[in-house]
Amino acid sequence: MHLVKKIEIIANAFELSRILDGLDKSGVHGHAVIRNVAGKGLRGTAEDLDMTMLDNVYIIAFCMPEYVKPVVENIKPLLNKFGGTCYISDVMEIRSIKCVASL
Repeated sequence: MHLVKKIEIIANAFELSRILDGLDKSGVHGHAVIRNVAGKGLRGTAEDLDMTMLDNVYIIAFCMPEYVKPVVENIKPLLNKFGGTCYISDVMEIRSIKCVASL
């Protein structure tokens, strides 16, 4: 077990490739993307036609703590320009390197 950072980004799907490029440039090469995310934020729910035509995505990635600063430097300008939010938190990673399953 060791400490890693969890990066969670909710943004417009239109910006997905730019955000993933930003993560990659920061040294964070693995991620998961969940599409068609709905919810309620500080601005309320997205009910108007423009917002419902543009789906949101949820991006989750994990990295070592030293990669957080480059992530913020690369992602923050995108979120400031196009909207979205990013959360970074401490989590513990449990990595199994010994497979015990039998075939």
